[in-house]
Amino acid sequence: MARSQTASTERNAGPIVSSAHLAAGALPSLSELEFGLILLGHAFDRWMVRCMAAAGVPDLSPLDVLVMHTISHRGKPKRLADICLVLGIEDTHLVTYSVKKLDALGLIVSARSGNEKTVSLNKKGEGVIRAYTRLREQLLVAPVKSAGADERRLSEVAALMRAMSGQYDQAARAAASL
Repeated sequence: MARSQTASTERNAGPIVSSAHLAAGALPSLSELEFGLILLGHAFDRWMVRCMAAAGVPDLSPLDVLVMHTISHRGKPKRLADICLVLGIEDTHLVTYSVKKLDALGLIVSARSGNEKTVSLNKKGEGVIRAYTRLREQLLVAPVKSAGADERRLSEVAALMRAMSGQYDQAARAAASL
């Protein structure tokens, strides 16, 4: 089937969602966004884990990879609270577990800043991040660019996603008070 016919068929079938009962409400496009986020989230998790394995560190969870990238950010030591804040994680024990795992793998070093523990990448961890970055450029960035990705549009989508995260956080607070 030609691309235009497929698009037309999809439009006639209604929005592409995982839960039609949610799309039946006042804003069906929000259900479309949610389904896209589900698919994107799982694909992104698979990508991070497999790229990190290719960079030499197998068996990390998606959160472990995110924590490692956050620790690497700007080359400054990070407090546990900073990592949680940047990643939007309320359950600090999840980040604590990832930090312990990265430490056991010999990728980070700990220090003290006053009463607080900080973590930084060591030379081995920095090497892994460099390898991940090279692989990302080769396997993800180059194909996305060659497919004609519009950088301005990607930035707009990212801004929308950040704004929507605030809406979901507010709705979660409201739901918790019921």
